[in-house]
Amino acid sequence: MPEVIAGLEIPGTAAVAEATRLVRDTTSSLIYHHSRRVFLFGLLHAHQLGVTPDPELLYLAAIFHDTGLSTPFSGVEQRFELDGADHARKFLLDRGFSPAAAERVWTAIALHTTPGIPGRMAPEIAATYLGVLTDVVGFGRDELEQDQLSEILAAHPRGDFKNEFLRTYVEGLKNRPETTNGTVNSDVLEHFIPGFQRTTTVERIVGSPWPS
Repeated sequence: MPEVIAGLEIPGTAAVAEATRLVRDTTSSLIYHHSRRVFLFGLLHAHQLGVTPDPELLYLAAIFHDTGLSTPFSGVEQRFELDGADHARKFLLDRGFSPAAAERVWTAIALHTTPGIPGRMAPEIAATYLGVLTDVVGFGRDELEQDQLSEILAAHPRGDFKNEFLRTYVEGLKNRPETTNGTVNSDVLEHFIPGFQRTTTVERIVGSPWPS
């Protein structure tokens, strides 16, 4: 019997079940519930846009998208989005998914904090990004059916999401602050870490080794 929340079906595949267990066991309940809401909100956005993402790939992108916050370094120091994307791609390839499918999930995760671009890409990439926007900053919230919204939040409650998510965000980034330059992530460190100053693009251009 498939799991259905707010009329939206959770894919009943072995990969989805395994990824769900993995994220529940290795991250926090905050990240787990957030990631499931991202999938559900992403599906709703896809329906509104009239596009049809592969539900399994969308779920895997959503469930892994913030795992990089709890694994600060994946062998090399890099953006947390890349940690999650690399982890997800390996998970898919190790389980026989095609390179194209693994790359689509990788891209959805790698770009999920990049404004403007993912929303115009493949359905799984766009839906992941829009689902993140809805859960984190409330994008499109007022356009959702209230009964559906209530059922999603009953299944995956927010709790003190704003404060807990920001704490998790800072914890995942504070040991690699340089990776946040040029991204929305630098805003978080600038707000919470005393003395942190991001390197601006103007500073990089003016300070480059070119004489003019």
